[in-house]
Amino acid sequence: MKRLLALLTGGLMAFGVQAAELGDDGLHKTDWMRDTFKDLSEDLAEANDEGKRLLLIFEQRGCIYCTKMHKDVFPDPTVAQFIHDNYFVVQLNLHGSTEVTDFDGETLEERQMARKWGVLFTPTMMFLPQEVGEGLSAPQAAVAQMPGAFGRGTTLDMLTWVAEERYLNDDEDFQRYHARMIQERNNGSFD
Repeated sequence: MKRLLALLTGGLMAFGVQAAELGDDGLHKTDWMRDTFKDLSEDLAEANDEGKRLLLIFEQRGCIYCTKMHKDVFPDPTVAQFIHDNYFVVQLNLHGSTEVTDFDGETLEERQMARKWGVLFTPTMMFLPQEVGEGLSAPQAAVAQMPGAFGRGTTLDMLTWVAEERYLNDDEDFQRYHARMIQERNNGSFD
């Protein structure tokens, strides 16, 4: 918890984070997103080399919920700093034609991969472990998925829950962790 408090304090002292710009593809672009060849095994290796977690985020042109996240949540200094410090983020276009190579070796266009993985909503964030078992696809290996737009607190709690590997704790799933964090924030307790 002290780590979270230090991150919150550091994030508040950081200079203002700007909302994301729209790219030529109509998707929001941030400084913490990585432009990769979208070979997930390579992306995972690079994330691990940097001591970060691989995070895939599906978005689409004109998505009002993506815009909400990029205007109201991701620019928050604490959220932006936490993502920057802990995550290797690869953006995928729900209707895109760029090829993606899944962990299981299959290569498909982004839009085909979204169908293969059952991604229906944007934004959808998919959090990957440091190691992916042989033959698994990204959603089979994922430790968590976050479909849709959420507020700052819920998003930060999910980012923290995954980064701290709290999903390995059988006694406190994300909903219980999130409820506890809400209560602690409401009580002003950060220890």
